[in-house]
Amino acid sequence: MQLLPSPVSAIFLYAIAAAAVLIYLPFILVSYARARVGYDLYAPRAMFDKLPPYAQRATWAHQNSFETFMIFAAAALMAYITDVNSPTAVRAAIAFLVARFFYSVFYILNIPILRSLMFAIGCLSTATIFVLSITKATS
Repeated sequence: MQLLPSPVSAIFLYAIAAAAVLIYLPFILVSYARARVGYDLYAPRAMFDKLPPYAQRATWAHQNSFETFMIFAAAALMAYITDVNSPTAVRAAIAFLVARFFYSVFYILNIPILRSLMFAIGCLSTATIFVLSITKATS
């Protein structure tokens, strides 16, 4: 029984899809908080100051997820295109996903040191995938 998809580089496509879903997890709390304070269809962004602190932090986590997603998606697509078949790259992709999940959790819970650690792990994971892809492409 094979646990990883064949070719292994297909895992990068799954990781991109999972990372896209992770963007919207914090927004569930934002939506809940907006409903509690009274959603304003005419000025949805203007209600930010009315949101409780946890929902404001969830908004920031949501916005940051868009920023990191673009870079990760580029790295993962490079790995897929160059057919990176490295367990290190797969671990880096999974580490990115786990770190981004906990980044949002720690941001919402207002634990800055752990949030920063998760951000750093995500960045290191993306950088690892870039380096392995470039190495593979140039070899």
